[in-house]
Amino acid sequence: MFTKRTIYTPEHEAFRESFRKFVQEQVVPHREQWEQAGIVPRSVWKACGDLGFLVPAADEQFGGLGIKDFRYEAVMLEELSYFDEFGLLLGLHTTIVAPYLLNYGNAEQKARIIPRIVSGETILAVAMTEPGAGSDLAGMRTVAEDKGDYWLLNGQKTFISNGLNSDLVLVAAKTVANNPHAMGLFIVERGDEGFHRGKPLKKIGLLSQDTAELFFENVKVRKANVLGDPTKGFKYLMAQLATERLSVAIGAVASCRAALDHTIRYVKERNVFGKPLASFQNSQFKLAEMATETDIAQIYVDRLITAQVDGQLSVEQACGAKYWTSDLACKIIDECLQLHGGYGYMTEYPISKMFVNARVGRIYAGANEIMKTVIARSLQL
Repeated sequence: MFTKRTIYTPEHEAFRESFRKFVQEQVVPHREQWEQAGIVPRSVWKACGDLGFLVPAADEQFGGLGIKDFRYEAVMLEELSYFDEFGLLLGLHTTIVAPYLLNYGNAEQKARIIPRIVSGETILAVAMTEPGAGSDLAGMRTVAEDKGDYWLLNGQKTFISNGLNSDLVLVAAKTVANNPHAMGLFIVERGDEGFHRGKPLKKIGLLSQDTAELFFENVKVRKANVLGDPTKGFKYLMAQLATERLSVAIGAVASCRAALDHTIRYVKERNVFGKPLASFQNSQFKLAEMATETDIAQIYVDRLITAQVDGQLSVEQACGAKYWTSDLACKIIDECLQLHGGYGYMTEYPISKMFVNARVGRIYAGANEIMKTVIARSLQL
């Protein structure tokens, strides 16, 4: 019943088929092992780089494809979420962190860093969230002091995705005393003296995704590793967060579709009182409602993907999409699990893992309550 999508061309769909094949052959068969290890092997990142799946927007001179069309990134976000794959965080690397380097890096930084993130040699992370600040960027306590030849970085970050795998971490830090919005973005690399990683954080979901605390103790960040203006980091973050929140929405709708597909198959096969579960009116009505809601969400998000491609996505639109679709994903996956009955609570069924994985969507990239606050401000409330 889904409305035919019109935002993708045959070229996009061919790219989707190629990426889907990669996920099915080189990701899905290994997920149980990765979940037990709590991390995705670096070899998978290198394979992604070899196939052109990392930072396709990078210029060809740096090894990229020179494709500025966001829809190619959206395709990968959809496919990974459809397969409920959150360990291989290509979206974090390509869609969230890389644009900071592409948009605000100088010529020397791009020449030094971009080829490595395109090839998969260097894995990216961004460090904003702190133990006491959460979604409140203005409340962060990590600071960087200008020492003339370098910046001295001190602080702590938490809930950092790719926290262990990352080779380059973009760290947000205050740079001007008594000015909560004056901050810089500092490039900290694996092996930098004073940079330490905590143990992997234990989570209820996203088990193959390495998440850790990061500690910065008198880290000397050379001037060549300051991204853009060291007082305008807050502005840079605000400019890029809209894309991050849209990426969450894209993944949330794909998760809804996957949950429906799993559940439709299940209710057709499962017999209750001598007939298929799909033949009961409750099952039919529930699935009809969920299919309609998912279709509405897909049309909504597709419109915002088009806005992103045209450079017209607003902060408020991204916030609305992020909170509404992540809420919807939790609701739909919960209903789908219910239709699975007791089997939905068994980890051998995909819906059970989807249930715990979806929950974080309402928290990361800014808690949904923060999203509503941003929208309310735009209404001058």
